[in-house]
This record gives sequence, C-alpha cells and structure tokens, in this order.
Amino acid sequence: MELKYGFIGAGNMGGAILRGALAGGALAAEETAVFGVQKDKLAHTAAELKIAPYTDVQEIVRDCKILIFGFKPQKFDEVVPKIAEVYTNDKVVVSMAAGISIAYLEDYLGEGAKIVRIMPNTPALVGAGMTSVSRNGNVTDTELADVKRIFDALGRAAEVPEDMIHAVIGVSGSSPAFTYMYIDALAKEAQSGGMESAKALEFAAQAVLGAAKMVLETGLLPEQLRINVCSPGGTTIEGVEKLRELKFEETIRAGARAAVEKSKTMTK
Repeated sequence: MELKYGFIGAGNMGGAILRGALAGGALAAEETAVFGVQKDKLAHTAAELKIAPYTDVQEIVRDCKILIFGFKPQKFDEVVPKIAEVYTNDKVVVSMAAGISIAYLEDYLGEGAKIVRIMPNTPALVGAGMTSVSRNGNVTDTELADVKRIFDALGRAAEVPEDMIHAVIGVSGSSPAFTYMYIDALAKEAQSGGMESAKALEFAAQAVLGAAKMVLETGLLPEQLRINVCSPGGTTIEGVEKLRELKFEETIRAGARAAVEKSKTMTK
C-alpha cells in the first residue's frame, strides 16, 4: 500500500494536527494512516476519521512517504531504533517533540535522512495555531511545501532555521500559557467589579483576540497600536502607566526567557 502521510502516535497534539488537517482539507483521508499501540482507541480513531490503522510501526514506515512523529520525547530511544531499521532516505520525517534535535534524529536515521522539525502550539486545536518549520539540507522545497500545508491548515506556519527553535518556544510555543494568565487576571478583576464570570471571560478573551488581529492585519507595530488607543489623561494610559510601574513588560520577557533557557537544557 502506498500512502502519503503516516501519523506515528496521535495523542493530544498529534491528534489535533491530524484532525485539523483532515477537516481543513490539507490531508485526504484516503492517503493518510495512523499508528497506535492501544488497539481499541486506534480502531475508533481510524473509523471516525476514515483513515488506515496500523499496529506495527515498521509497516507504517514502509507504506508512507511523510512520517509525522506524534509520540513523547521519552519514547524516542525506544521507538526510533525500530523505525531506523526500515527507514529509507526517500521518506520525510516530521518531529514535533520538544528537545529532540535534527542532529539527534540523523544519528539514528543517517546523514541522508530527510528531517523536518516543527514546533506547534495549542491554539492549533481551534485552527489558530502558530507552527515553526525547520528542515535539514536533504529536504526539498516541494517536500517542505507538502509538510507546511498541514500546519497552514491549523493557523499559520513559517520556516525558521533550527537554531531559532528556542526563541520560537518563548514567543509562541509557551506563550499561550502566559496569555491565559493575562485573560484570567482581566476576567477576575471584572468579576470583582460585579460582572458575571462567564461574561467577564468572554469580554477579556475577545479583547485579546481582537488586539492580536489588529497586530496581524493592520501592519502597525504593537507600540503604535498602544499609542493609538491611549488618550492623554484617559483610562487606558492610566492603566498602562501602572503596568509600567510594576514592570509588566520586563516580567513577560522574563517568563519567555525562562522557557527558552529550559528548552536549551532539554535539547538532545
């Protein structure tokens, strides 16, 4: 059987990518397969999505051209040697595991292996993700385009050199968690003023969504957008000055920097 895309593991992130890409039309069910070790769960997923199920990891490697690794980093030393036994250099490997470098995979699969390293984030679950895409020198432009369109269907995707992966983790991989903290804080303050909790969350989340769209769609820098909304002597500039007094921007940068440093210590 000749299939194009093989998902080796479809847990939280891998499953979200698989479902989102199928729903968005980036993948066709008839050219997609999934491998899993939990047979009941695998059968349910394959039947739901109308894709081919595999219980032998080496078989899915033999049958598919683009292999998406969706298993956890701690499983790599167990699973990748099995894959290496049957891997051939005409196949593209896509890895999303934090801390697993292209060089680490080349050690197992060989210098001629075609490897793409990605770093998605959880908003991919709702079609608003940001994914970095990094390749080694063996991956052609056409092959990269076949990979990238999966992640374009889940939001946005951009190619970056692998040595930028730590910066990516700080700016988009981990930052949704920081943003959830910000939304939660805004909503709680609204609740303290008497607003009902669900309504407070709606107002806070929509404000953040709208602000992000302004950055992406107006072409204006965040600093200019901030200036535009701050009237002299008004409520917004009062809040901005308080945040500056409390070193808000420095705190956010410190959080991103901590995530970056942790990423560096995790890398194999």
